Amino acid sequence: MESSLAELARLVETDGACTVAQTTQVLDAPNPRYFVGKGKVDEIVELCQAMDADLVVFDDELTPSQQSNLEKAMPRQVKVIDRTALILDIFALHATTAEGRLQVRLAQNQYLLPRLRGMWAHLASNRMGGGVGSRFGEGESQLEVDRRIVRKRITSIKRELEHLARVRNLQRENRQSSGMLKVALAGYTNAGKSSLLNRLTDADVLSYDKLFATLDSTTRKYTLPNGRQITLTDTVGFIQKLPTTLIEAFQSTLDEIRGADLILHVVDSSTPVLGEQIEAVEEILEQIQAHSIPAILVFNKCDLLDPARISQITLRYPHALFISAQTGWGVDNLIAAISRAASSADVPLEVVIPYQRGDLVSFAHERCAIVSEAHEAEGTRLVLLAHKNFVSAFKPFVVE
Repeated sequence: MESSLAELARLVETDGACTVAQTTQVLDAPNPRYFVGKGKVDEIVELCQAMDADLVVFDDELTPSQQSNLEKAMPRQVKVIDRTALILDIFALHATTAEGRLQVRLAQNQYLLPRLRGMWAHLASNRMGGGVGSRFGEGESQLEVDRRIVRKRITSIKRELEHLARVRNLQRENRQSSGMLKVALAGYTNAGKSSLLNRLTDADVLSYDKLFATLDSTTRKYTLPNGRQITLTDTVGFIQKLPTTLIEAFQSTLDEIRGADLILHVVDSSTPVLGEQIEAVEEILEQIQAHSIPAILVFNKCDLLDPARISQITLRYPHALFISAQTGWGVDNLIAAISRAASSADVPLEVVIPYQRGDLVSFAHERCAIVSEAHEAEGTRLVLLAHKNFVSAFKPFVVE
C-alpha cells in the first residue's frame, strides 16, 4: 500500500499538482456507496478544509456512483478523481503523435461513457414530480444525446486507429520479412528505456526523470558489432494498476512488444520496490500475450548503486544484466547478449559469390553475421551465419 501511495504522489506531481495530505483505510471490501467508510469521508472533508485542497485522488478505480456520491459529500470547490482519471490526464499531457493523441482520446471517452449519468443528475431529478411530460425530462434526453455523441466519438476514433494500425502492421511486416531481429524495450515507467535507446542509437528520444515521459513508440535501426542490423523499439512504460481502458486503447503500440523477437525488460535498479515493479510488468506482458517471448532482464541506473546492493540483486536475479544508460557502464555486455540472441536461430553457410553479385555481398554484411571473408578468382568467399529467411538467397552459391 505504501509503495502504491508513493507512486500516486509522483503521478500527482507529474500532472502538475502537489500532495498535501494522505490517508488510508483498511476494509474487507470497498464501500459500495463511497468506496471508503462514511467516517473516512468525513475525515477527508476535514482534511480538504484544513489544507485548502481542491482535489482528492483515490488510489483505485471508483465506480461512477461512488465518484458522484463522494463529490456531493465534498466542499463545493473539491473535485474527486481516481487513479485511472489521473493517469489519463497525464497521458493527454504527454501524447505528441497523432496516433498517441487518438489512443488517449479513445481511453478518455471509454472512461467517460459510464460516468455521464452523474453529470446530468440534477436535471434528471427535476422530472421526478410526475405530471404531463414527466417521462421526457430534460436531463434524460440530454443524457441520451451525450451518450450518442460519446459513442460516435469512440467509433470514429477506433476507425482512425484501425487505419493507423494497418499502416503500422505493414511496416512491421516489412521489418519481419527483412529478417532483422526485432528487439522491444519494455518495463516500468521511468526505468530508463528511452535513455537506453538514446545511448545505443543516438535516437534523441525525449528522456526525463518523470513518469510516462514517453508514450509514443519509437523504432530505430542498430548495427551490432558483427555488422548485423537489428531494430530497437522503445515502448510506453507500464505501471501498477494500469487501467484496462489504456491497455485496450494502446493496442497498436503494444503490438510492437507482441511482435518482437526479443524483449529487453528494463528495470530501475535504484528503486526500493524493484520486485513489485518487475511483477507488475510481467503481469501486463502476460495480459497482452507477450510473456512467452524470450526476454533479458536489464537492471538500469546501476551508477546510483553501491557494489553491495548490486551483489544483493545479483543473488536474487542471477541471469540479469546490469547497466547504466547514463554512463554507458555495462552496455557492452548487453550488446553481446543481444548479438547472441540474434544469432541463436542462424544457419551457418559457406558461399562463393560472383563479383557481379556485389549486391548480395552487401546484403550479407547488413543482414548476416560474417565469420570470415576472402577474395578469390571466382568471387568473394564468405563464411557467414544467415537468418533462415535468407538461406534461399544464398543457396545457388553454397560451397558443398
